[in-house]
Amino acid sequence: MKRNVLIIGAGGVAQVVAHKCAQNNDVLGDLHIASRTVAKCEAIIEGVRAKASMQVPGAFHAYTVDAMDVDALTVLIRQTGAQIVINVGAPFVNMTVMDACIATGAAYIDTAIHEDPAKICETPPWYGNYEWKKREACRAAGVTAILGAGFDPGVVNAFARYAVDACMDEVQSIDIVDINAGGHGKYFSTNFDPEINFREFTGTVYAWQNGAWTENAMFEVGREDDLPVVGRQKSYLSGHDEVHSLAARYPHADVRFWMGFGDHYINVFTVLKNLGLLSEQPVTTAEGLEVVPLKVVKAVLPDPSSLAPDYTGKTCIGDFVKGTKDGKPVEVFVYNVADHKDAYNEVGSQGISYTAGVPPVAAAMLIADGVWDVGHMANVEDLDPKPFLGLLAKLGLPTRIRDAAGDRALDL
Repeated sequence: MKRNVLIIGAGGVAQVVAHKCAQNNDVLGDLHIASRTVAKCEAIIEGVRAKASMQVPGAFHAYTVDAMDVDALTVLIRQTGAQIVINVGAPFVNMTVMDACIATGAAYIDTAIHEDPAKICETPPWYGNYEWKKREACRAAGVTAILGAGFDPGVVNAFARYAVDACMDEVQSIDIVDINAGGHGKYFSTNFDPEINFREFTGTVYAWQNGAWTENAMFEVGREDDLPVVGRQKSYLSGHDEVHSLAARYPHADVRFWMGFGDHYINVFTVLKNLGLLSEQPVTTAEGLEVVPLKVVKAVLPDPSSLAPDYTGKTCIGDFVKGTKDGKPVEVFVYNVADHKDAYNEVGSQGISYTAGVPPVAAAMLIADGVWDVGHMANVEDLDPKPFLGLLAKLGLPTRIRDAAGDRALDL
């Protein structure tokens, strides 16, 4: 049984991870959190203490670390005795954190695909450019590395695996739809790190269709769905992490990701992009100051964690999965609905951070119990989804399914 958790990162998702680890420290053991700014880590721990989140009395310590420094991370993992590392730092640090886990034997969990700060929207499949190159190293070291264990990617991958295994003989399409039907009252803001948010939508939109990668422009292809709780919502075909691993597992199915956007977001985004303010490449001002436009935009927008107190409404994220069963067509929608205010009342975060932060803790608990401690690298859909979805329901993210028989809680 693996115990003792090190959390890398101190943003909004890390705050949720910290609270949920504390609520389950009887399983996870001593807790540690590290980032470049130790004061942020200490503030998260203070919030955990204020909520009396610790399931049992236990340690929770804060550290400073440069997550781009493999040697420093290796020292910290050994210093803390952490056997599970939950990486919720920026996706730029995935490979260094993973290398430190391979060096120490600690299990590794992340919630998003690795990114090179100098590149946007690389050639598919994105996992093949970085993480999957470490497969043999993880296997040789006996290191469990669970990739993309947030909500999307993560839970939606488990939704797809469950739908295919439980409901059909052959899968034909997987359409992941992510809708935030909430509001924060700000003129404009992103729900998570603006730099990461904008980088997702400024490049080519890749989808897996008809057995090949297809390309579109952002906001070029839309759809409208009548969804549970949040009603009729429009979403747009977007490039996203989980498409790249699901396409490898289900190569004969179309795999697409759809993100909901309001007209106001699209208008602001379009102006920023057309002005060059979403570029990751540095420019020099008339005063000779070199700046990166995207980082300037990030600096002037609200911190996503500041949105939580006034956030209202709900999210609906799920998979429309089509296929055949006994030669007949079948379609299911496997989904979760989360409430922003409920998330804030429980852990002081908005619902987007909540849905991203709870799943890696569930993955850590499954590693701790040995259920997902597989000793090699895996994407979420490579693992049995039932214990994961069952545990998520207990942690605050229940799964529902809508099919020809109606709409109901998933019976696991």
